[in-house]
Amino acid sequence: MRDYAPTGTTPAPDNPLVLHVLGARPNFVKAAPVVRGLAELGVRQGIVHTGQHYDALMSDVFFADLGLPEPIANLGVGSGSHARQTAALLTGLEEVALEHRPTLVVVYGDVNSTLAAILVCAKLHIPTAHVEAGLRSFDREMPEEVNRIVTDALSDILFATSPDALSHLSNEGVDPARVHLVGNPMIDSLFSALDRLDPAPVRARLELPERYGVATLHRPANVDDPASAKELVDAVLEVSERLPIVVPIHPRGRERLAEAGLVTGGNLLIVDPLGYVDFLSLVRGAALVVTDSGGVQEETTMLGVPCLTVRPNTERPITITHGTNRLVTPAQLAAAADRALAEGAVTPSGDLPPLWDGKAGPRIARVIEAWLRGGNLSPAGQAVPSESL
Repeated sequence: MRDYAPTGTTPAPDNPLVLHVLGARPNFVKAAPVVRGLAELGVRQGIVHTGQHYDALMSDVFFADLGLPEPIANLGVGSGSHARQTAALLTGLEEVALEHRPTLVVVYGDVNSTLAAILVCAKLHIPTAHVEAGLRSFDREMPEEVNRIVTDALSDILFATSPDALSHLSNEGVDPARVHLVGNPMIDSLFSALDRLDPAPVRARLELPERYGVATLHRPANVDDPASAKELVDAVLEVSERLPIVVPIHPRGRERLAEAGLVTGGNLLIVDPLGYVDFLSLVRGAALVVTDSGGVQEETTMLGVPCLTVRPNTERPITITHGTNRLVTPAQLAAAADRALAEGAVTPSGDLPPLWDGKAGPRIARVIEAWLRGGNLSPAGQAVPSESL
């Protein structure tokens, strides 16, 4: 494997350093194609793992599955309240930034690690790039929405995954020269892994029948309030009367959901978090997915698997207009599941989302490489063509 780690702590002007700050498993999936793309261009880079997802099944296995290099630093911040976690991230990331003096810091998605990195870099005057910029749910009760807004306001380069993101950034007054529509690097990772996504071994290991569903539940709005968690669990239990449901549970929600009745028994199987390949293999073979995750909405769109998102809104509306996703309330879940199971496998309506073609990572890498050498970037809101940059 190519060594992506920096060889020194202070980059020379002619030897710039790009640091990628990753904290949670969706970050790893989005970063892998960008890291590969920059490596192919000979850019010196390193990964900072904040340890926001600290369990081996939540992070380490993703490095192996995605072919990511070893991080140059692992902050091990772990879980905690938003304030405590973000405070620990701010302190740890400042130390890393001062030690390595990166030329550019790249952040991904909308987790607390993303927010902390942007704040640290803004204070230290270190340029930043945000992959997955411009997504909006317009629900500021979601901590991720606050993180997105702050991150985009402070980023120097913004990489948008969908056309609606361009409109949101424009409405917020972001300079169009900073924005680039590049596609979705999460889909790059999915395409790269497609040949390895075999449901049969995972299904056999978990003793699942050929027809089964998958549920992923972790959003604070769904699991933190006991009444909301109970309503959601009851809805999932009702769906499990139709077919077996396997639920890989995020550590933060396991205890609360168990208290609400989400325990192995009957047609419900609770398992530890799965690695990237195992999880997507399970999703690929599923008759139905129930989720509150943003990334799963995107992955099911590309795999043609019916997806029911138990949320009042989504920052990824393109998965509804171009994909297989539907928003439902807990009260609507069982009826929506009946409809989805009756319809069977879904062919996304119309064209797939623009530039979700497995080439977002190289596009992002070319923009970054051009920026590092002071070259001209592509016009705002346009894909970087393969023959340019």
